[in-house]
Amino acid sequence: MKLLMLGWELPPHNSGGLGVACYHLAKALADEGANIDFVLPYSAHHPDTEWMNIHSTDKMEADERRYTMMAYSGIYEDIRKLQASYVSFVEKFAEENTPDVIHAHDWLTMEAGVRAKEVSGAPLIVHVHATEFDRSGSDEGNPIIHEIEYHGLMMADRIFAVSNITKAIIIQKYGIPADKIEVVYNALDVGRLGSHNYDYQTYNYLEFLKSEGYTVVSAISRLTIQKGLTYLVQAVAKATEQHDKFVLLIAGDGEQREELIQLAADLGISDRVLFTGFVRGKQWRDAYCVSDIFVMSSISEPFGLTALEAAHHDTALIISNQSGVSELLHSILRYDFWDTDALADQLVAVATNPELMESLKQGVRNEYAQISWSDVAKKCIYNYRMLQGGAGS
Repeated sequence: MKLLMLGWELPPHNSGGLGVACYHLAKALADEGANIDFVLPYSAHHPDTEWMNIHSTDKMEADERRYTMMAYSGIYEDIRKLQASYVSFVEKFAEENTPDVIHAHDWLTMEAGVRAKEVSGAPLIVHVHATEFDRSGSDEGNPIIHEIEYHGLMMADRIFAVSNITKAIIIQKYGIPADKIEVVYNALDVGRLGSHNYDYQTYNYLEFLKSEGYTVVSAISRLTIQKGLTYLVQAVAKATEQHDKFVLLIAGDGEQREELIQLAADLGISDRVLFTGFVRGKQWRDAYCVSDIFVMSSISEPFGLTALEAAHHDTALIISNQSGVSELLHSILRYDFWDTDALADQLVAVATNPELMESLKQGVRNEYAQISWSDVAKKCIYNYRMLQGGAGS
C-alpha cells in the first residue's frame, strides 16, 4: 500500500507530541508493510527513518520551523506562506506519484491533503490530534484556522480522532456526522523508550528536596493556555497550605512562561516552582524520573502522550477530565481542570499516603504496557482498505 502521509514535524525536531505520534504511527504502519512517503515543511536529518521516504518542501531549517510553531499566533502570516509552499509541493507530488491513501495530520496539512485528493483521486484521511478549539482553550481561536479545519473535515473520506473527547468536538462544533469519525488512540512505544539511566545530578536540587521529604509534582508541556497550567500553579499553592513539602517542576516553553513565573511569585510559592525551559533527550527523561506525581491539567487535551510517558517512568498520574488519555487509563486520579481545590486535595492525598502513591504507579504501569502502536496501525490499515476504490467527492 502506497501511503502519502502529510505532517508538520518529526523527532528530534518536534515542538510537541504531534511529531512523536506521527513518527511512531508511521513506523508501525511501515512494519505492517505500508510504503510511506512522508512530507515535511523543513529540511533536517531524521535518524532511524530509513523505513520511509521523507520529502522536504522548504529549505527552512528545523529550528526555524520549531520557533515559528511555538509563536504561531504572532507570526501567522509566515506559517501561511510556508503552508502555500507545502500545498504546491504536495500537489505536484501527488500528481506524479499517485498514492493509494492520503493521510493528513492536523490543520497545518489539511489544505495540502484536500488538494492531493483532488489531483490524484485517492481517498483522504484527516487525522485530528487537536482542533483550534483545543489550542485556544475556548470557543474562539483563529477564524481562518476554524475555516481550514471545517473544510478539511468536510472533504475527508474518513476522520481519525485521537479520543472520544475530540470526536465530540468535531461533531458538535463542526457538524460532522458521527459515523464518519473513527476514534484512533495514540500509544507508547515501550521498546523504543527502553530503560533509562537516570542521572541524579540533572535535577540535583530536587533530589536534595526529596531527601528532605518533599514531593515533586511535574508538568511537561507547552506553556500555553490550552494546558491549564495557571490552575496547576494555583492548586499547588493551595496544597502547600495543607502539606508544606511540595515542589513543582514545569518543563517546557511557550508564551505563558512569564505569566506563570509572575503567578508563582504572587502566590508566594516562587521558591517552590522550577522552570526548566524546553527539554528533550536525557534531560526530558530525567524530568520524568525525578517526578513523584505527574499532573496533566489541560483545559482541553485531545489525547496527552506525556501521561503515557510519565507512566513508563514510574510516576503517579493526576489527569483532568478534559484529557483524552483518561479514556484509556483507570489507575489515575481525575478532576475538572478548573477545580483547584479538588486537585490540591488529590495532591495532598497522594503525597501523604505512600500506599496510594504506589498503588497508582503500579496500576498505571500495568495499563499503559497493554497499549500498542501495532494495534493502532492495524486499525488504520483496516480503514484504509475500506476506503480504497470508494473515496467520495
